[in-house]
Amino acid sequence: MSGCEMIFPPVTYEAAPTRISYDLTYGYRVNTTGTGKYELSYFCDTPEVLIGTVTYHKLYDTDFQMRNLFNNTVIHWNISGKNIKTYELGITTNIEADSYLVADLNGKDALTINQIQERYPELISEYTGLQANETIRFIDPANPDIRTIANTVYSNEKTNNSFLVAKSLFSWLKQNITYQIHPDERVVRSALVTLTNKQGDCDDISFLYISLCRALDIPARFIRGYLITEGMNESVIATPHAWTEVFVGQPGLLNGWIPIECACCTPSVVTDINQNFGVESAFHLRLFTDDGSNASLASSLSGISYITHDPNTIITLDSFATITNYHELESKKLIVTGKNIRHFE
Repeated sequence: MSGCEMIFPPVTYEAAPTRISYDLTYGYRVNTTGTGKYELSYFCDTPEVLIGTVTYHKLYDTDFQMRNLFNNTVIHWNISGKNIKTYELGITTNIEADSYLVADLNGKDALTINQIQERYPELISEYTGLQANETIRFIDPANPDIRTIANTVYSNEKTNNSFLVAKSLFSWLKQNITYQIHPDERVVRSALVTLTNKQGDCDDISFLYISLCRALDIPARFIRGYLITEGMNESVIATPHAWTEVFVGQPGLLNGWIPIECACCTPSVVTDINQNFGVESAFHLRLFTDDGSNASLASSLSGISYITHDPNTIITLDSFATITNYHELESKKLIVTGKNIRHFE
């Protein structure tokens, strides 16, 4: 009806854990054999949740410094050793986490893209450009194909509201790009490769979505951490994971940023939006938030490094992430009202 607000029936999803607790131990086990001197360097990201509590302690309590790296708190082990030894470098942490969501899907309190440009020029400078290394343009908002798609989505949306435009870009992503891991290909793909292949893993899809947002001057950034999921035989595992944030200026916990899970697999785009756009579930554990620079992105993609000074010295590295004492503390249904307002009940 002309002049009347369209109201749709509410949508109620099955109850799922919205508050959980667990212990997580993660890092690297380093074995050195043979004779000779060596140096180990490991920047270990410390854990963070949006809502909840985090406590942790170091597995190896010497040869370290607490550092601020690209606005993230990290533990840096810098070890000089010799001959045979085993090290466990990492963290044991206790987590209690709640799910976080942006209630209003209508973008009522979001800024327009023009307002972001006027009020937050520093965010435009930091979070709307290219991020690359010497050979790969991972986040590439200037690519003509990416810009064409972003501009087409923007034109069809017929609004300058940053939240609604970011949501439409997310809808395009879910309709055109398939989540698919590539375990035999260890390198992280560029946004353009993901666009060309129409598939990618969590890193790849996040890079493409960030590129699409940045092409329209919507600040967007990369988040790296763990996703807590069920494994074999009812076990619970921590899998390395990546997701995104975009800046839309809405007041709240994240100072205008909203979390977006790009690598989701649900039956429909509407379900993807309801459950993953502006949502960070309790199963997400943050370790590193990108600051928009090439050096920050390179750091988030790197691991442990070492140097040996004798050909008889052999160093083996094994990463680990082990969950114990997992408990579901609260389970609620996600309800989306006819007016596009979400809440847990």
